[in-house]
Amino acid sequence: MNKDHPDIKFGKTGLLLVNLGTPDSTKWLDIRKYLKEFLSDRRVIEVNPILWQIILNLFILNFRPSKTAKAYKEIWMKKENMSPLRYYTIMQTKKLSEKIKEKNIIIDFAMRYGNPSIKSKMKSLQKSGCENIVILPLYPQYAAATTATVCDEVYRTLMDMRWQPSLQIIPHYESEPLYIEALKNSLEKKLSELNWKPDTIVASYHGIPKKYFDKGDPYHCYCQKTTRLLSEQFKQIPIQTTFQSRFGPQEWLQPYTDKTLENLPTEGKKNVLVICPGFSSDCVETLEEISMQGKESFIKSGGINFDVVPCLNDNDDHINLLQHLAKKFI
Repeated sequence: MNKDHPDIKFGKTGLLLVNLGTPDSTKWLDIRKYLKEFLSDRRVIEVNPILWQIILNLFILNFRPSKTAKAYKEIWMKKENMSPLRYYTIMQTKKLSEKIKEKNIIIDFAMRYGNPSIKSKMKSLQKSGCENIVILPLYPQYAAATTATVCDEVYRTLMDMRWQPSLQIIPHYESEPLYIEALKNSLEKKLSELNWKPDTIVASYHGIPKKYFDKGDPYHCYCQKTTRLLSEQFKQIPIQTTFQSRFGPQEWLQPYTDKTLENLPTEGKKNVLVICPGFSSDCVETLEEISMQGKESFIKSGGINFDVVPCLNDNDDHINLLQHLAKKFI
């Protein structure tokens, strides 16, 4: 063997958890940088790219960061100096590593947008001797704008790697029994803490433009499937599906969460519990948009009691679910 040959590590498998992403801080420039990467993704915004770049750079990236920064400041974890999404993704990775203790398996995390990037983590895993890399997108319900864009970035990274590891991507898990069970348990735990009974439960999922659905994106169907399966396991209170976080003037998947919360009190439903099954970690969409804005508009419209079920975050049921999903591939 050539003594000058570099030492090459081998024989390991890397498991990479991938979440959507988060700004590095609540500073205007960090928010702008994050939004630019996110809103430049052709799968997220399916508009003429030349026209969109003009709109994005002239208008959105000059005005939107201030509004977004304000929302992040409301939910920022000051002690940890990070967003809840980053904190819980780190904790998921840590606890999953404690569950899966095989020496030849390295578990890490990346963000689709922002830091740490998929590219940097895949290259780090390869340098650590990972001949096999398994990607776990933390999106229970598949959508082109979430799961598929993770795959895009993974494949782009592989194109730049001379020595490519083998690759597996764990698919969506909207109907996985352990996932439904975890949601049911989280609902029951929250109900046990309340001194009132909800008239209805709103299952709020992140929306997508309706035209994406019309073009064949299955996301809407997967969301409805999760709600149906959860309702079959949890029959005490009716559960309805809504969609949140719409952006821009076009029509998105309906019914809209914000409009639903405004209308429920007029229908006599003044005690409401919200669960967000599509989010694997609490984030600005669940903590600021739903827990703060949603509650405010519901109460203003005549509602009495309002609460939100925490996301699965790093609770034991969620870690067991992630272990179950990963074990099929590692």
